[in-house]
Amino acid sequence: MAGFAVGERDFTLDGRPVRLLSGAMHYFRVHEAQWGHRLAMLRAMGLNCVETYVPWNLHEPRPGAFRDPEALGRFLDAAGAAGLWAIVRPGPYICAEWENGGLPAWLTGPLGRRVRTRDAAYLAAVDAWFGRLLPQVVARQCTAASAPRGPGAGPVLMVQVENEYGSYGSDAPYLAHLVARLRALGVRVPLFTSDGPEDHMLTGGSVPGVPATVNFGAGAREAFAALRRHQPRGPLMCAEFWCGWFTHWGAAPEPRTAGDAAAALREILECGASVNVYMAHGGSNFGGWAGANRAGELHDGELRATVTSYDYGAPVDERGRPTEKFRRFREVLAGYADGPLPEPPAPLPVLAAPVRAVLAEWAPAGAVMDALGGPETEGGGPATFEELGVDRGLVRYRVAVPGPRGRYPLRVRGLRDRAVVFVDGERRGVVDGADADLGAVAGPASVELWVGSLGRVNYGPRLGESKGITGGLLHERQYLHGVRSRGLRLDALEEAGATAAVPFRPVAGAGGAAGLYRGTLTVTGRPGDADLALPGWTHGFAWLNGFCLGRYRSVGPQHTLYVPGPVLREGDNELLLWEWEGAPAPVGEGTRAGAPGLYPCAQPRGEAPY
Repeated sequence: MAGFAVGERDFTLDGRPVRLLSGAMHYFRVHEAQWGHRLAMLRAMGLNCVETYVPWNLHEPRPGAFRDPEALGRFLDAAGAAGLWAIVRPGPYICAEWENGGLPAWLTGPLGRRVRTRDAAYLAAVDAWFGRLLPQVVARQCTAASAPRGPGAGPVLMVQVENEYGSYGSDAPYLAHLVARLRALGVRVPLFTSDGPEDHMLTGGSVPGVPATVNFGAGAREAFAALRRHQPRGPLMCAEFWCGWFTHWGAAPEPRTAGDAAAALREILECGASVNVYMAHGGSNFGGWAGANRAGELHDGELRATVTSYDYGAPVDERGRPTEKFRRFREVLAGYADGPLPEPPAPLPVLAAPVRAVLAEWAPAGAVMDALGGPETEGGGPATFEELGVDRGLVRYRVAVPGPRGRYPLRVRGLRDRAVVFVDGERRGVVDGADADLGAVAGPASVELWVGSLGRVNYGPRLGESKGITGGLLHERQYLHGVRSRGLRLDALEEAGATAAVPFRPVAGAGGAAGLYRGTLTVTGRPGDADLALPGWTHGFAWLNGFCLGRYRSVGPQHTLYVPGPVLREGDNELLLWEWEGAPAPVGEGTRAGAPGLYPCAQPRGEAPY
């Protein structure tokens, strides 16, 4: 039976020193049919281990309603079959630029700042979730007598406690509870924590008796020196080596050159440390699960929403292709391999030829809400997304301005995040920001706001904040009451029979209105990886054959959505576009303007492919 342990200076396997050369790849950001290819790419780069987070909110979208937590087990089996060890980071908080840092909105809504603490209600929910999830890990530990490939043959070497907790809090009893819960549920492999290489972060996030690791993108010697101040003995490890970075809507990407990243990786290894390359392969934020950040040094400023692509500037790009960074990392890692590295696997098929969509039907936003929305509530003020049971999606607010009265400014306070405004049925425009001016309105008038979430904060002190109108609506200085609120969840469009309930009509005459558009993409010949382009479309979500590709926005910098080849089939493919803000007006009027299209994937992001 394999024995993985934490020694005085090294990790050991069966008593011999071993260095973990790990790479992050999140199973939930990669189409399951492509896991094997991506894992083989990691092996070919010179890695011997893969690391993954586990997003609680994906697997328990509503209390007690679990959705395929067994996916983690299947991924770990795939990792083992690829010849890789595995590190699991089950949270419960994961950051990961993922919606709400992986915490369910149904939990953060009522608990607020009590999450990630010793709060009894929070811990009860965590304990129940871990009880459902952890069997997937326990059965696949390297110590497990009944591992899928035989006794001791499980791939899981380590499990993380929480995630970068020192960047958020200092509740030592909370961390101790997680350690005890993991052990009680059967985790026998070593536990560890990971934090930034700063004293206050290591102080807040470390647990006595649990190995600590550090996360950084450069400056390995300084980072490990900080770790040694807190942990004089034990292996050195960078649990997140940030070889690239994520991107926000409306902002320029922050590229990192292959040479600079490779030099930083070499420095880590020259320190004698183990490493986890974050990300080795980033994948995509399918399903609208991209998170958001707050600007500023203290992460308390304006909202910055993350794009659908999680390419991250990783050595294996979003579409699974090797980049120049892959080649440079492979050169560095080859010097630490036990033998010759395997060659990269053959590229996966790419769409043979471009395909233009034919959009034939649409349904106005109001009709979609009537068909698929939740119950409407009325109260003294607007209900939040959480109060309406909406995690991802939008909420329609309706309120009456009494009259007669003069024209006064109409304002919304505590807006999160973006609203399309109508007054007496006429569109006034789109507003965002916490406090927004909707223009002057005379009473009586009917006001309607369609408020969409751009993604929940995944890092910092604003984690868990509510979405929707969290303050109120004011006419001059007077609050407007009797607000009617109705939510529409994003995943309501994916439920069985959902589209059959929508009253679609011919698209001619839609005139660019918001709503749900349906069309067909006819693929002739071999399906394969593709990019979906949406010229002239403003902001919404796209589905192909029921698979949600994620959010699109005309503000960029992302202008296409990645379509995994297994999503497509030869012949007709159904395309759904839920356009929130306004489609191209010529759609359905005999022109090709605004017609979405599939295109063979472009070359890797400006780097020479391997």
